[in-house]
Amino acid sequence: MTAADPFASLLSRIVSRTATAGVVGLGYVGLPLALAIVRAGFFVKGFDIDADKVSQLEAGQSYLGTVQPAHVADAMAIGRLQPTADFALLADCDVVIICVPTPLTRHREPDLRFIEETGREIALRLRPGQLVALESTTYPGTTDEVLRPLLETSGLRCGVDFYLGFSPEREDPGNPQFETVTIPKVVAGDGAQALELMTAFYAAVVKQVVPVSTNATAEASKITENIFRAVNIALVNELKVVFDAMGINIWEVIDAAKTKPFGYMPFYPGPGLGGHCIPIDPFYLTWKSREFGLPTRFIELAGEINSAMPRHVVERLAETLDRRRGVALSRAKVLVIGLAYKKNVSDVRESPSFRLIELIEERGGATAFHDPHVSEVPPTREHAALAGRRSVALDADTLKTFDAVLISTDHDAVDYELIAREAHLVIDTRNAIARRGLSTQNTVMA
Repeated sequence: MTAADPFASLLSRIVSRTATAGVVGLGYVGLPLALAIVRAGFFVKGFDIDADKVSQLEAGQSYLGTVQPAHVADAMAIGRLQPTADFALLADCDVVIICVPTPLTRHREPDLRFIEETGREIALRLRPGQLVALESTTYPGTTDEVLRPLLETSGLRCGVDFYLGFSPEREDPGNPQFETVTIPKVVAGDGAQALELMTAFYAAVVKQVVPVSTNATAEASKITENIFRAVNIALVNELKVVFDAMGINIWEVIDAAKTKPFGYMPFYPGPGLGGHCIPIDPFYLTWKSREFGLPTRFIELAGEINSAMPRHVVERLAETLDRRRGVALSRAKVLVIGLAYKKNVSDVRESPSFRLIELIEERGGATAFHDPHVSEVPPTREHAALAGRRSVALDADTLKTFDAVLISTDHDAVDYELIAREAHLVIDTRNAIARRGLSTQNTVMA
């Protein structure tokens, strides 16, 4: 790659698919993306600090339920995927894509340490003619105000020696209707040349690219998507509580309302929010807005409502146990169905099931869980005391030992007919029983 014209040289390598791509962070976003880039014809170096992940990929195995082992094995067999924990190899990459977590601190403020640490690692190896793209969801301004200065500690100049862009991830694990290559990809760059490089690279990987004018615009687009979902889920969660008090079935209401062919989009209630995006990302904008002295009342109210749902569910559980079974929650045994934050995946990040279990046990109840996708509670920062607990078998004998079954996550691979038939009491937060046309004699919506 010539120092005289790094842009033209890099663009040529992207167009000819001779460029080497590096993906930093091989989780739910990074691994599917790395495999999609391989299928597009590029060579990919996949970076992760977890040596166990690297070893599994080298063996052609997948540690994600949403990624088929055959896809990993194929990528390794053709020699186009190199998993590694050696960040010195970043120097060999023409395009470096950052897919690291962006959590919140305990004070609900942005925690950018993973982006910052990655930026420093890249800066140590940065060379003329590289494109760096951030995919991690964050507040508007992060790419230009946080990542660019870190990269420029290398002594190289953004837009002259190297190029910088942002393209928000839009993965939806467990959704069979969409995959990485079929989801439209918003792209942006710091300057016209960076945008052209971002557009050329991602257009080679996905079916539709949507260029926008600035990195901040692209960052804002992803935040907007998640705020839209968080606010509407909060609205329907609040309606669930109100309609329940009126004796109205919220699920029937939604089914009726969604027949309107315009002006309405269905959202569904649940026991709270989970996953990395919706419970967390809106608060990135809340934090950033304080810089401008502007309140974000909808976002904060939505957060309050959604955060309160686990407690509402447990209150409903307690009163129903007392009324129907004559059992106090402090003496009850409760089986929680589903530990993952959403159906048909193994991802437990921010799962409301953790909070449900803790609230029940705080009141003296005993709990166990069944999840066909999660065999054991992994170590987590917020719920360390639950680590190591294992999923119990789901059979008639097991169900009869519990005073109540609480459906938190409606995995398809759960035998709901068995639950409806054998459980003494079912608290259903997902409408899983009625939606399948099963007997609801022992079921209460929550």
